[in-house]
Amino acid sequence: MSSSSDLRAARRAGLGSFIGTAIEWYDFFIFGTAAALVFGEVFFPTASPVAGLLASFATFWTGFLARPLGGVVFGHLGDRIGRKKTLVTTLVLMGVSSTAIGLVPSYASIGMAAPALLILLRLVQGLALGGEWGGAVLIAAEHAPPSRRILFGAFAQQGSPAGGLMATLVFLGVSRLSAEDFAAWGWRVPFLVSAVLLVVGLVIRLTVAESPEFLATKQRGEIVKAPAAEVLRTAPGAVLLGIGASAIGIGAAYFLNAFTIAWTTTELGVPRATILSALLVGTIIQFVAQPVAALIAHRVGATRFMIVALVASALLTPVFYLLVSTGDGSKIVLGIVLINIVAPAYFAVLAGFLTQAFPARVRYTGISLAYQLSATVIGGSVPLIAQSLLSSGGIGLVVAYHVGLIVLTLVCVAALGRRIAKSQGVADLPDNSDLRASDAPA
Repeated sequence: MSSSSDLRAARRAGLGSFIGTAIEWYDFFIFGTAAALVFGEVFFPTASPVAGLLASFATFWTGFLARPLGGVVFGHLGDRIGRKKTLVTTLVLMGVSSTAIGLVPSYASIGMAAPALLILLRLVQGLALGGEWGGAVLIAAEHAPPSRRILFGAFAQQGSPAGGLMATLVFLGVSRLSAEDFAAWGWRVPFLVSAVLLVVGLVIRLTVAESPEFLATKQRGEIVKAPAAEVLRTAPGAVLLGIGASAIGIGAAYFLNAFTIAWTTTELGVPRATILSALLVGTIIQFVAQPVAALIAHRVGATRFMIVALVASALLTPVFYLLVSTGDGSKIVLGIVLINIVAPAYFAVLAGFLTQAFPARVRYTGISLAYQLSATVIGGSVPLIAQSLLSSGGIGLVVAYHVGLIVLTLVCVAALGRRIAKSQGVADLPDNSDLRASDAPA
């Protein structure tokens, strides 16, 4: 195959990765938005408003509890039967479960069966996303030329703001309904839209070719029988550092969406439409900022760039909360814009960065374990912990918690970057890695 054909295949894989992850993140984000706005009222009406919100956020977290299992199951399949088949399966699971959530009767209709069904479907969402992210990153990065892996890994990361953008737009539309109509049926519309997106995603994803690096690994007879066991045996340090390096990349979205929506619409009395419009602006900023960040990191080195972006995030996070706490719409927009300029810069590079920590034969499982364990232990608990801190000690504790996660991420990014760079014999991690089965750090 010619180099021009290779590049076309890489671009097609990048587009397929972007579209698929955008749809899956849309499905995941609409749950977080609905949890903040209406699930307490619909599925936990016997509790007080605060207790109902906490129960709603706890249900939100159950999706994250399933993500490591999804990472192991689908990582195993992705490392054994291929990236493409696995990604088609995860997309179908996510689309079906999300559509079904829109059909679950309320607590008033079927009692405790309603939250039980909601939790079950949320677990299926978590399984699907747990397997989706790693495969989407790899289908893009492993098609890319060796000198462009950070750039092509960013295609999958673009799915997050694109999914958030779609979720916010749909909820912004239905939020203009009366409170009664929104609670009765309006919140269901975003979930039912998932059925249409599922069809679109499948059409696009089925046109993407299998990863050439996986095919080469298979041809060399290097397919591993138990990828999870192999990862934990050969690269436990990379998994642990990957968990920490992913922390704020996952958590930031839920500070800005689920927690901020609940905080502003309840305690601060900000109208739903105002905060959703502000978040829409922030998501657009993120969508534009991430490709620019990937281009810069491609030139200056991934580790160095990520550290600078994380330091800037730590400095601007207290400013963000100060501006939002005013309850003024224009200041809320300013705070969200500021944080969405710096925080996504690190997130854009994260996918390509993590792929270089594991060899191809177990890469799907390795990056899925690191990222999804981080999602469970750290990311998914953000709204619940932040809301509890707000209720018990005020917004200052939430700020300290947010900044603490940024510092944890920074330390782990620096350590993992040194580890990968040392294995390649370079001073920093540039976008020129071509790690093969025997090259990744143990």
